Amino acid sequence: MVMSMTIAAFDVDKTLTVRDCVIPFMRSVAGTRRLAMVALSDVRKSVQLLRRHDRDGLKQKFVMGIFAGREATEIEALGIQFASVVADGWLRKDVFERMRWHQEQGHVVVLVSASLGAYLHPLGDLLEVDAVLCTELEVIDGRLTGNLHGSNCRGAEKIHRLQQWCEESGFTSDDLVYAYGDSSGDIQMLEAFSRPTWVSKVDIEIGVA
Repeated sequence: MVMSMTIAAFDVDKTLTVRDCVIPFMRSVAGTRRLAMVALSDVRKSVQLLRRHDRDGLKQKFVMGIFAGREATEIEALGIQFASVVADGWLRKDVFERMRWHQEQGHVVVLVSASLGAYLHPLGDLLEVDAVLCTELEVIDGRLTGNLHGSNCRGAEKIHRLQQWCEESGFTSDDLVYAYGDSSGDIQMLEAFSRPTWVSKVDIEIGVA
């Protein structure tokens, strides 16, 4: 049975939060020195990726260098700790209040982000959202492989994940009403919603007509 609901989707890094979360989490997992070593390894490849604006390739490089071989339970525990840090001090006040407004209206609130599921799922639990669609780390036999499970959740992938989730949850494209994003990776998601908001450095109003 298809139900009619109002969905509000939020990007996370620099939309719901005041800063990027991916690199700080990697630093919390492996330390600054290891992060720098990964950044400086195979410089030629990194330059090529930067020239092609290949953010997916750059993320895969860092994921492999930071997470390959780590125990899933360890990363899960670190993700829970990191989520608490984000919830306690990194949320953007006006966007967080807008999210709470949607929840008070009974809207379905979804986080849709290229951030990593290791900490984004615990953050979603803390914020009491209805679903989290994000970039996932591949786990085999209890250890991280260093690969992504699926694609990096940005650009067209955000729409793909939303459509898949809507189909599985009994929603339709008509339910995609409010969306919030701040970067080029959010444009396609914003265009799929009837009332998109481009989040800038200027505070947005809490109330929505």
